[in-house]
Amino acid sequence: MEQHSGNISELGTREILLAPSLIGKEPAFRDFCRHFVRNLRAQGPEGRQRAIERARDEVRSIAVGPTAKPNLALQFACSVVIDVVAQGWKLKAGPGKVQIQTPAAEGETRQEVKGRIRAGHLLERDAQLREASVAEFIKGMEQRRLGASGWVSIFSLMRDGRELAAKLAHIARETTESKRADLLCSVISPYLQAVESAAVCPVTGLKLTDIWRYFRHTWISAYKSLPGRSMAVLIRDAAAPNHPVIGIAALGSSMAQQTLRDEWIGWDSGIFVNKLAERPTAKWCRWAHGSIDRLIASIYQKDFLSEGLIQRKLLKSPTEETIARLMEDAARAAEAHRRFPGAADHKSDINSNESGSVDWEKQATTPLFRSKRAKTLAMLLGIRRRLEQAGLIGATAESLRTALKDSRARHALQQLVRLVKAEHVGVDMMDIIICGAVAPYNTLLGGKLVCLLLASPEIVQFYRHRYGDQSSIIASSMKGETVVRPPNLVLLATTSLYGVGSSQYNRVRVPLHEVGGETGHSIEYTELGLSKGYGSYHFSTASIDYLETFIPRGGDVRKVNSIFGEGVNPLMRKLRDGLAEVKLPADELLNHGNRRVVYGVPIAENFREVLLGMDSRPKYFLSPQKAKKHTDLLAQFWRKRWLSGRITRPGILEETATHTLSYPVTHGARVQLPEDPE
Repeated sequence: MEQHSGNISELGTREILLAPSLIGKEPAFRDFCRHFVRNLRAQGPEGRQRAIERARDEVRSIAVGPTAKPNLALQFACSVVIDVVAQGWKLKAGPGKVQIQTPAAEGETRQEVKGRIRAGHLLERDAQLREASVAEFIKGMEQRRLGASGWVSIFSLMRDGRELAAKLAHIARETTESKRADLLCSVISPYLQAVESAAVCPVTGLKLTDIWRYFRHTWISAYKSLPGRSMAVLIRDAAAPNHPVIGIAALGSSMAQQTLRDEWIGWDSGIFVNKLAERPTAKWCRWAHGSIDRLIASIYQKDFLSEGLIQRKLLKSPTEETIARLMEDAARAAEAHRRFPGAADHKSDINSNESGSVDWEKQATTPLFRSKRAKTLAMLLGIRRRLEQAGLIGATAESLRTALKDSRARHALQQLVRLVKAEHVGVDMMDIIICGAVAPYNTLLGGKLVCLLLASPEIVQFYRHRYGDQSSIIASSMKGETVVRPPNLVLLATTSLYGVGSSQYNRVRVPLHEVGGETGHSIEYTELGLSKGYGSYHFSTASIDYLETFIPRGGDVRKVNSIFGEGVNPLMRKLRDGLAEVKLPADELLNHGNRRVVYGVPIAENFREVLLGMDSRPKYFLSPQKAKKHTDLLAQFWRKRWLSGRITRPGILEETATHTLSYPVTHGARVQLPEDPE
């Protein structure tokens, strides 16, 4: 914990000059900033949100006339200023220049740091809750309706804190911890429920997706859908009527780049090659040859062969000319895609054949995927050529040791491990993007329960059921035929919301013998360090909308068209391009400074080998064949390790009892719609 505090204090304040290029609208930008500063001062700390909302209204009112692009660019630049001010950055606007000053962590307590970050998140979250459609959804979920068990609403899935506290108080009087733990299973009995799109709650008749979404709106961050794979989970309590919701969780496609995580797994290319040099083995030699063969075979080549771009015999012994032709073709196709992105061409329901299945061959020949295929094939042939030139021909440790003396071969192996990583990062691991308990269970350390249950083999089963038969869009588009990758979920990763640590993830560690596994191993949330503090969460939906409008598809500036397959983290790249277009300092503004704690959660003993393509079968810590049993044992461990002691602490049960369902409902799991700041 002290390490966090020390690292946080190293983040000094930064002065950033804002001098956008807005085609004659620069004075209007400076005028807006000066007016915004005056309004912030006049409103004071209590009226800060009113000043921010008023500034957003002013930006929306900027007229869009014949010179539409300059005005849209002005709106984008002004909206970015509002976004960073909403995050606690200080705006300075004089007659000649505009500056923004980042908050400094020096002198701030942990609570002050958390409060500032929380306030920034709440602005966007509350703006979302004010949207008419969202408010209508919330009110509709709270409306009583006649169900199979009588009159029900979302309140039927909240547990009354007074009833729960009364039962726990009786158990808390037991003097022995083991006795308390035994009695607690009759009061809180958790189970996992996968949220499927068509599934409904058997008690209330409400759609599971709507139940999950309602409770998600109680989080401090705005609710957003994410591209790629995702899976939502409800944690419910079988010990109470209606099986109330204990907490919610969601897994999403892992971020493609995360330095600390990649170093820990073995994906960091520099570290990977250094380890090979320290211990070259025949197994790694076979890995290199096998990876190249497999990756080349995964690329559709029919058009390249028919056009004479490549020759089949040269795939085994490639020439520099072949590699150069492929790279030139990749550049031409990329330019064609940039100018004519044709998003509709990349929708699986449009690229279908007469039988109704996706025409992957047609998908493969679109400019986007032709570019990706040509570039990837050129890279793989280049890797093969460099390694052969360096002496990596057979499958011996000595040939690998010899090859690693060549700098070009080392670079080729670095490229290869990055390509292998791309095979696995979106399939065999997932990021925990939502994880926590709702009231009144959050007071009872229910968040740690949710953490534990995400390591249950039931999650592996849910994931296999969801994606076991699903074709991979990018892999199928690259190969020109259906590709189904086995969903071997072996690792979870996540980050804390705050850089000062996460009490929820802290000390979450389970010895396997306690939950039906083998002695000597454990499941734990391993802390890997602090992230660098770059991201896009602090940019509002309004700013993204202005950006989307003023940089049209297919223009000279826009390189990212939000088409699946264009590349990793399209929002970050889109923001970088937009900020550069108006000459705002992208690196400075994308550095939000909130360095988060990064965690890794292995759920298989050989997770590194699976993620590096060495092993194809996971060795799970807990057997998926006994998934429900392990879930129950994980819940029992939580009751014994955390709940049993928690209920004896002064004030905890009193706080639990404050969450009541009698009218008027005063319950922490209820979404609180914000008041209009005006």
